[in-house]
Amino acid sequence: MTYVHSLKNTPAPERWGRVCQWMEEQPLPFYTELRRERPILQLPGLVLVSRFDDCMAVLSQHERFTVALYKPKQAGYWMAEDETPRHWREKGVMQAVLDREDLPRLRAFASERAAKCLDQAGGRMDAVPELSRAVPVALVQEMFGYDESNPAEIRAWSFWNQFDAFYNQPFHASTQRDPAPETITAQRQAANQRMGAYLKGLLQRRAAQLAAQGGRGSEGERGDPATRLLRLSQSGAVDFDIQRVARNVGGLLIGTIETTSQAVIHALSFLLSDPERREEAVEAAQSDEETAIDGHVMEALRFHPPFPYFFRVCEQDTLLGLGTASEQRIAAGTTVLTLNHSAMFDPSGFVDPHRFDPNRNQSLNFLFGHGHHACLGRHIGAAIIPAIVRQVLRRPGLQAAGPVDRAGGPFPEHFPLTWSDDRAPCGEPAAT
Repeated sequence: MTYVHSLKNTPAPERWGRVCQWMEEQPLPFYTELRRERPILQLPGLVLVSRFDDCMAVLSQHERFTVALYKPKQAGYWMAEDETPRHWREKGVMQAVLDREDLPRLRAFASERAAKCLDQAGGRMDAVPELSRAVPVALVQEMFGYDESNPAEIRAWSFWNQFDAFYNQPFHASTQRDPAPETITAQRQAANQRMGAYLKGLLQRRAAQLAAQGGRGSEGERGDPATRLLRLSQSGAVDFDIQRVARNVGGLLIGTIETTSQAVIHALSFLLSDPERREEAVEAAQSDEETAIDGHVMEALRFHPPFPYFFRVCEQDTLLGLGTASEQRIAAGTTVLTLNHSAMFDPSGFVDPHRFDPNRNQSLNFLFGHGHHACLGRHIGAAIIPAIVRQVLRRPGLQAAGPVDRAGGPFPEHFPLTWSDDRAPCGEPAAT
């Protein structure tokens, strides 16, 4: 029985759950059939689009397909808005503050911190708490300006905001088991209260430091993003008050920790799951050219993306599949999911898509989104994720000691790794 035929025989309330199961367990065969048989799939309360052109059409038309579902979770933040002056202004400010000239420094930090975590592990680690979350937490603290912060606390701030915004939408209700939707939202709200209190104290300290330095900072130093935003706010050059500074500094943390962790674990687990892929990736990781691993990581994430779909709300009746046999009118008010994982295996967008090709041109992939709401820090992610993966792959005899465990939630929580290492863990003296 085909997927589409099986779905017809599934009770309507259970169809989304069945689709989720296939996307998790049999994604590529399922997507291949969808693109061929039902590229615009109607489900109760949802429309799924699976072809490259249709995904591009949805994500490129932000006036027609909006991020309205973000607003209850991120009210007042520019990323929850579309064609607004605040969106354009604050996105432009943040793109300037996250200066691409900082990339070598950020990549070096991620690489050095990952190597330190691995050195201290003594040949065995749970890669999620000890590496994939630990490194971006340290980066946020030391490079983005979150000084005097508690690592466990800032992990929680990112976790609950990501959970509530991207995995606790109305269409998730039929598949969400535990915690309950209202519990997730309450956890996010509590986390944001604690983050707000921390940011208030942080920005007060930074303002006092700037005042003591005449508002200019140390000679030759631009400071971290938090300090740069505070200077801009104090200058009055743009409409960017202290509340906007706090929201955007908070957004840096929220968008860095869990997304980086997911990507690192997805890339590692995929590369280690096949001996040939692992051998080629390990060889690239051993190269003196630190970017030699990048294509392997990006291609692994195309096969196993952290976000297999994005969601938008159709604001006015719109035709999709124009000029094809699948052309359909999407009604205003419909939630539309772009199956980006499927789109990245559509031959109309990717040459020989089922071949793992580390040299593939990734400029049209959907790993960091597309269009008006493409990931703000995509250039940072594209630098630090491969840097972390590279350090793991450089360990001799590296093996996955078990599967990735999500502990019933949306994020990787555990991934055991082992490798050959005669050093004792945590700096203890080796036995003689």
